[in-house]
Amino acid sequence: KLCEGILNILEKDTKTSCQVACLETLRILSRDKKVLVPVTTKRNMQILMRLAKLDTVEDPLERVSEFPVIVEALKCLCNIIFNSSVAQKLSLELNLAAMLCNLLQKCKDQQLVGDIKCFDLRLLFLLSLLHTDIRSQLRQELQGVQVLTQALESSLSVRWTEEYKAAEDRDRPPLSLQETDCAIEALKALFNVTLDSWNVHSKNESHQFRYMAAILRHCLLTKGPTEDKTEELH
Repeated sequence: KLCEGILNILEKDTKTSCQVACLETLRILSRDKKVLVPVTTKRNMQILMRLAKLDTVEDPLERVSEFPVIVEALKCLCNIIFNSSVAQKLSLELNLAAMLCNLLQKCKDQQLVGDIKCFDLRLLFLLSLLHTDIRSQLRQELQGVQVLTQALESSLSVRWTEEYKAAEDRDRPPLSLQETDCAIEALKALFNVTLDSWNVHSKNESHQFRYMAAILRHCLLTKGPTEDKTEELH
């Protein structure tokens, strides 16, 4: 009942601070699978997707004041999808993966969207891990390899000297914690999406995998903010 009450409040236009507080509470509650059973419905998923700005295809991410709401809504969706097989099935029905790819594209060249990007990537990782049909959809319909590779490239701030050769700068500073976390989530999602890619048939696929290989090489030469984070990245 508490979760249902929270979602009823979130369905209304309330203040940002109230939305964040409600979402933080829901995120904690959503770690319990038993709590999720009555609230994992299409309507409730759509409420969270709206708050995460996943239902707006054209609108850019402009209002910085809304960013904490977007991040918390994405965190809630991560917990719910991880803990609920019903939510995983609803994700395919609601075309969640396509909306996440669209949001990820909006994060390109944007300031202050690191957390949005990171939890978007984490949600794509979970969907591609837990639902084989979404994994196939990402690979075949949504250009998932390209989208995720670009997200990885952006997180690592890759500079190119040739088509498939990244610039090597031994003196560059380590990645920030946020950049490292984004890169790690992108790598995990890429692993799932390319898991069955033993045969590369087209010229475009060949280019995409050579491009990805160059970025992965650059990743191995990149340091994170700590030794542990560097090891996790590699």
